[in-house]
Amino acid sequence: MCLIFIALRQHPKYKLVVAANRDEFYARPTAPAAFWTDKPQILAGRDLVAGGTWLGMSRTGRIAMVTNFRDPNKIRPDAPSRGALVTDFLLNSGDAEHHLKQVETQAHLYNGFSLIAGTVDQLWYLSNYATDLIALDTGLFGLSNHLLETPWPKVEKGKRRLRALLKSPDLSVDDLYEVLSDRSVSPDEDLPDTGVGQDWERLLSAAFIESPTYGTRSSTVILVDDRGRVSFNERVFDHEKKDFAYRSYEYAIG
Repeated sequence: MCLIFIALRQHPKYKLVVAANRDEFYARPTAPAAFWTDKPQILAGRDLVAGGTWLGMSRTGRIAMVTNFRDPNKIRPDAPSRGALVTDFLLNSGDAEHHLKQVETQAHLYNGFSLIAGTVDQLWYLSNYATDLIALDTGLFGLSNHLLETPWPKVEKGKRRLRALLKSPDLSVDDLYEVLSDRSVSPDEDLPDTGVGQDWERLLSAAFIESPTYGTRSSTVILVDDRGRVSFNERVFDHEKKDFAYRSYEYAIG
C-alpha cells in the first residue's frame, strides 16, 4: 500500500474501518482480491512477481498491511519482498505483539517499510525506520510512504474527510472510495523532500496517482461491525480503459 487510513472504534456501527490505496507500476502482474486457493484462509490481492500481498485479512480476523518507506538512496535490490511480511502474519496464529517483536529482529534485512498488523480489535505498528513498536487500539490513523501519522498533505486531508464521514451512522463503501479518489496534487511549498525530485513529489502527493507508467492500481475498503461481520471491498483501476472492476466479500469472523 501507499496510503492507508484506519479508524478504530470511531464509528457507531463499525469498530474497524480501513481505506487504502495501492500504488505500483502498471506493468507489474497482480491478481485481484480473492481467497487464495493455496492458502484459503487469506483474503487479499496478490503480487504475482514475489507472491505476497500489500493488504489482507484472514477468516479468523487477523489483518495486516504494509507500505514502503520512500528512501531511494537506500534501496537494496536483493532485499526480501516486503509483501511476505503481510502473508507471514496472516498465516501465523500467534500473538500479534510477539510476532511483530520477532519481525523486528529481522527488520534490517528489508527495504524501508511500515507494517500494521493485528486483529480487528487490536493493531500494532512497526517500521524499520522507527525505534518502537506502537499499539493502536483506538483512534483515527493515517500512513503513507513515511512513518505513521507523518503529516503529509494527502494524509492530513484524507483524515479530515474521513473524520467528517465517521460522524454519520450511514457510512458507506462509496463514501470511502470517494476519499481515496482524490487526484488533486499539493502546492509545491507543501511537498515533502524524499529524494525523488520535485516532479515526482508533486505526482505522488495525490491520494489517487495516475501517470503513464505508475499509479494507483487498486483501492480497498474494509468495514468490520461489532458482531465481527466483515465487508471486504476492492476496486481495481484499469489505466488503459480508465475504468474500475469491483469485488466484494462478506463473511463472519470465526
